[in-house]
Amino acid sequence: MGTAADSTTAEAVIAAFRQATELNRSTPARLGNVLQFTAENATDVLISADLHGHRRNYDAILALADLDRHPRRHLIMQEVCHGGPTYEGGGCQSHRMLEDVARLKVRYPERFHFLLSNHELSELTEFPIMKSRRMLNVMFRMGLKEAYGEQADAVRLAATDFIASCPLAARVNQSVFVSHSCPERSDADCFDASVLARPYTQRDLCDGGAVFKLVWGRDFRPQNGAAFAKTVNTKCLIHGHEPCPMGYRIPNDKQIIIDCCSDNAYVALVPTDRERTHAEIVQCLRRLDT
Repeated sequence: MGTAADSTTAEAVIAAFRQATELNRSTPARLGNVLQFTAENATDVLISADLHGHRRNYDAILALADLDRHPRRHLIMQEVCHGGPTYEGGGCQSHRMLEDVARLKVRYPERFHFLLSNHELSELTEFPIMKSRRMLNVMFRMGLKEAYGEQADAVRLAATDFIASCPLAARVNQSVFVSHSCPERSDADCFDASVLARPYTQRDLCDGGAVFKLVWGRDFRPQNGAAFAKTVNTKCLIHGHEPCPMGYRIPNDKQIIIDCCSDNAYVALVPTDRERTHAEIVQCLRRLDT
């Protein structure tokens, strides 16, 4: 088992999370819990999806975004926790990518954005997630303990505060609405869209709450996509959450799913100069060159 980081390293991580938390709340493009992008504040928006600790794809997304050379480009990431390499003791190292996300927010406070996703929500609410007979939440905590020893709890508290400050969605004009997923049965059950504008509550975060439904749903029926698109007043929905062997999936004429946690990964680079149809947004998909 490796040696835990010294207190100076842990304190720097905590400071980065705290600064990123405040910057999340004060992002100029944010209105309520939704980021708003138009030609006034962006030339284009690079949208990525689930990473789950996939370092090569993370680096490739940053290279493609090239934010230093594209000063009016915005970058959206989501879902980095749970996955990727582990420590010798079995703990998950994906907390390091979450730390990197916080540092990106500090470096590009107005142009880098991290959307709330179900795996980060599970860390915030301690909702258990099991995959391949492994409890991912436990592995995540083990990783923090291996990395930071006695300061692991303090780092985790700063990390969950950051998660709690993340926006729920992003909008590119009226063309695209980006959220981690789509509530199930939106065509039958009324989704509480007020959560997009107001501070969310603990009830919203728990199973059955509005935030929980938004990031956990897996209902890609055409009727459901059409109903949710009407609820959020958009032409096209872009989600992550669903594994896509091809790197993307187009389940209907309202939704696009992208996936960035495998070797075949796709992103969407959406210009803001005009409104676009769902078919035109499909043409904005790009394979990630790794």
